[in-house]
Amino acid sequence: MTESLEEYLAAAGEFLRSRPTENTVLVTIVETLRERGLTAFGEAAPLFGWWLSASGSVAGAFLQTPPKGVLLTAVPPRAAELLAESWPRERALSGVAAPEDVAGAFASAWRRRTGTSSRLWLRERLYRLGTLVPPRPAPAGRPRVADPTDRDLLVRWFTAFEREIGEVAGTAARRVDDRLAYGGCTLWERDGEPVSMAGLTRPAAGMVRVAPVHTPVVCRRRGYAGAVTAAVCRMALDAGAHDVLLFADLANPTSNGVYQRLGFEPVGEQVALLFGPASASATHATAPPV
Repeated sequence: MTESLEEYLAAAGEFLRSRPTENTVLVTIVETLRERGLTAFGEAAPLFGWWLSASGSVAGAFLQTPPKGVLLTAVPPRAAELLAESWPRERALSGVAAPEDVAGAFASAWRRRTGTSSRLWLRERLYRLGTLVPPRPAPAGRPRVADPTDRDLLVRWFTAFEREIGEVAGTAARRVDDRLAYGGCTLWERDGEPVSMAGLTRPAAGMVRVAPVHTPVVCRRRGYAGAVTAAVCRMALDAGAHDVLLFADLANPTSNGVYQRLGFEPVGEQVALLFGPASASATHATAPPV
């Protein structure tokens, strides 16, 4: 483990970049930290780490940007258990996101160590774009890359998105400023008024990820989300992206259907578990649909 991004990249950077699809979230977070500094996601220092196989090669990695939980790649369940057992005692941990068997192994070891229970917060599917199929007929309007004059609107929409999915509030302005710095947010406009948005992560290892996608409640069910998602996918492909990815909440069949009709193909799933007191209900609950 280390708090040094440079040390992390020297040890695990090649492993992360060699699997940009499976490791998409870690890869894009690392890229943001490289560009914006270690306080890009909050004032507390991130924590990084990697897992070595018996041959001495890197076979897994994790990172945590407080106050969020730990993000963990596919590793043997025993490696996840050892990470939970060796987690720094002074460092609070709200949850874990990983492939289901890995997350379960980590959560079980965390409960044995701390007495805290876990509950399912989100189960999501990772998609990769195959052949882009724009919606036909397309809804009225056109895409436009957001600029600094859209900042206030984007902060409101990012805040609304955070509330809908149960994310930690208060990060919207920071995230918007980051996206505006590289043209990473596109609006769908109708009659000159924004009605939907889709973001793109920074390109990294030939990969970009669509996130977030948000349409205000009053503008939903008109095809805007599909149209703006298709628009940012086309922009990414035209800019040279090899892989265009996105996550969809499996509790929301509507969004999964939209993305599949656009040409996205499933490549894997992961879960996010939240930790709480041992007396908390063990009932699984998903986040509100996105």
